[in-house]
Amino acid sequence: MSRRTLAIVISTVLAVVAGATPAAAHSPARWPATLALPAGFQPEGIAIGEKPYAYFGSRVDGDIYRVHLRTGKGSVFSEGPGAGNPSLGLKIDDDRLFVAGGSAGNARVVDLRSGRVLKSYTLKGAGTTSWFINDVVLTRDAAWFTDSANPVLWKVPLNLGGEPRAVPLTGDIEYTTGNNANGISRTPDGRALIVVQSNLGKLFRVGYDGRSTEITLNGAETVENGDGLWLRGTSLYVVQNRLNVIAKVSLDRHATKGKVISRTGNASFDVPTTIAEYGQRFYLPNARFTTPAEPTTTYTAVGVAIP
Repeated sequence: MSRRTLAIVISTVLAVVAGATPAAAHSPARWPATLALPAGFQPEGIAIGEKPYAYFGSRVDGDIYRVHLRTGKGSVFSEGPGAGNPSLGLKIDDDRLFVAGGSAGNARVVDLRSGRVLKSYTLKGAGTTSWFINDVVLTRDAAWFTDSANPVLWKVPLNLGGEPRAVPLTGDIEYTTGNNANGISRTPDGRALIVVQSNLGKLFRVGYDGRSTEITLNGAETVENGDGLWLRGTSLYVVQNRLNVIAKVSLDRHATKGKVISRTGNASFDVPTTIAEYGQRFYLPNARFTTPAEPTTTYTAVGVAIP
């Protein structure tokens, strides 16, 4: 065995012993912290799986853009349905990408090997005249989508069989004018969901039956403009988009109460929306909501150390 081979074996063993994930062990700090996205792309969602690729969704036409985190190079991986069909919240399950369709009132499942759309769903409740399918989280057997315009969650089976089911939101959450239920996550114990209500800055624990209970934060604390959520152990990271910060919320395992323990900003943030993790970094797309969206408007995503 050569010295180089021996060194690789030793470093791999040490990484395993230390509990490092494959992503952490193979993500050098020298990788670019700023990722260029196409001009006029208008990013919103991001998803990263086990491999060092970040997937971004376009608010313009639903294109999915894939970037290699090591090189920063990217290209359109899956063409969207066209104008009026955005791609917002994204999540990866094995070789599939689940996509929230925003104002189009739908969801798509994309094959990560080919970019082909495996299945599309219409997520429009009976009697509703407007809808905004905003974000998605994956549980053991389903993909759960938020609707910022209507007090429901949509449950789509992970096996892609059967029809989506609308689960009415009941309990503490009350929809008002503006952007309501947005980012969504699982609770640390996996027995329920967490939803952020952007316009009021509130977090809710939501059972799989749709019953919601507000998560009290430091008394009267809020996470106004809360957008994407990322759960790491019992820490919930909330992207407060227009405030250009990531709030770190310490939860109990059942997510019945929480405490905001820090807020972290970055000079490169320009209204970041959603969040994903790879190699001890968070990656966030800059949606630039406060900048006129023109075909020539530039967009980036930013990688930052996990607070």
